[in-house]
Amino acid sequence: LVEDEWNIRDLLSNVLAAEGFEVDTAEDGAVAIEKLDQSTYDLLITDLKMPRVSGMEVLEHLRRQNGSTLAIVTTGSGSIESAVDALKTGAYDYITKPFHLDEIKSRIQKAWEYHSLRNENRNLRRQIISSSKVDNLIGNSLPMNRLKQMIRNVADSDSTILILGESGTGKELVAKALHFHSGRQDRLMIPVNCGAIPEDLLESELFGHVRGAFTGAIKDRIGRFQLADGGTIFLDEIGDMSPKLQVKILRVLQEQEIEPVGAIKTINVNVRVIAATNRDLEKDVQDGRFREDLYYRLNVIPITIVPLRDRRDDIPMLITHFRDRFAKLKKRSIRGFTDTAMTCLCHYDWPGNVRELENMVERLSIIYTGQQIDVEDLPEKFAGPRSIPQPETSSEMPDTGIDFNKLVDQYERVLVRMALDKAGGVKNRAAALLNIKRTTLVEKMKKKGMS
Repeated sequence: LVEDEWNIRDLLSNVLAAEGFEVDTAEDGAVAIEKLDQSTYDLLITDLKMPRVSGMEVLEHLRRQNGSTLAIVTTGSGSIESAVDALKTGAYDYITKPFHLDEIKSRIQKAWEYHSLRNENRNLRRQIISSSKVDNLIGNSLPMNRLKQMIRNVADSDSTILILGESGTGKELVAKALHFHSGRQDRLMIPVNCGAIPEDLLESELFGHVRGAFTGAIKDRIGRFQLADGGTIFLDEIGDMSPKLQVKILRVLQEQEIEPVGAIKTINVNVRVIAATNRDLEKDVQDGRFREDLYYRLNVIPITIVPLRDRRDDIPMLITHFRDRFAKLKKRSIRGFTDTAMTCLCHYDWPGNVRELENMVERLSIIYTGQQIDVEDLPEKFAGPRSIPQPETSSEMPDTGIDFNKLVDQYERVLVRMALDKAGGVKNRAAALLNIKRTTLVEKMKKKGMS
């Protein structure tokens, strides 16, 4: 509380202390600046007109500190212009003298609520940024480590990125990691699922519209590109976008400007575009379903997320992650999985990828709370064969043939993983179980991207 008139200073100090606030006082701006340099305050209340150092100089000093202190200024009724200048300098509110105690208590309470809400939002944003960091992408397999390094390498560029991968592999998580590792992390990342919004609405969602542009357009609306100005827009499932909208997206990428539906003027936007699809866009280009020029504009930096079946070593870590997550969110948790059950899950091909695995763990956490999951508890499709898969013993070759290298690779993976599980991860013991040299085991693990 900064006030040069001692009677007002003492009165306000006593009133605020009675409201439960801890109050520090200063008789002028010079003393206030000293105290601001020595301590951290939630709220500053300062008079504007004071000897030696004015309230405006205190506000300027506060702004240079770049802290979270909220400021309210008090001023005479004839100095409204000064109060307006104070608001421009960063003050939250102003109160004119003479003031009623009820009024100042009400203003301070509102400022305190705003301060608390702002801090809560900052904390939530820090949590979002922390949870979206690349190191929080679950997995230590070779493909996952390569993905993480790729994100670190390209995140801070403004180049357009195309994320490719099957449904459920975590394309939006990768997009968030790219955004929150970029120089745009303090601005918004706006996601748009191009396949979930009807075509006749998607243009308005992306670019906005002006009043009267079509039936029901009763007022102007800002589009997602404008909302993302200065930040990132994530166009998920862009392969499902109609040719008409593909042309408009191409213009945004080329000109960095949008045209709201029904508008006669364009709007410049500074947006980093990240797109994603589970389709084969090269094939769609050949078949005429996707514009070739847009494809090359989007595919400046391609990032491919491998399916879960190609990084099976990450499955135990993912299962543990989701088990702990549901234990916290739903207060329901399983104790874990037997070695046999875990082996079955590592053998499963996971066509729905990480999303399917997450749903499976959630279901088991609810049904078998407190239990250890064995093979008998797994849904039949996950359990599959309950022992080491045997090679094909039929004397007849299928008409369609077989993928020899793939089958051999899968069988070797199963044997190596089971030996490692049996040996508790000790490679010397696992190699002995397989009757091969340790160096041979290590080389096989390296070639297969097994940690």
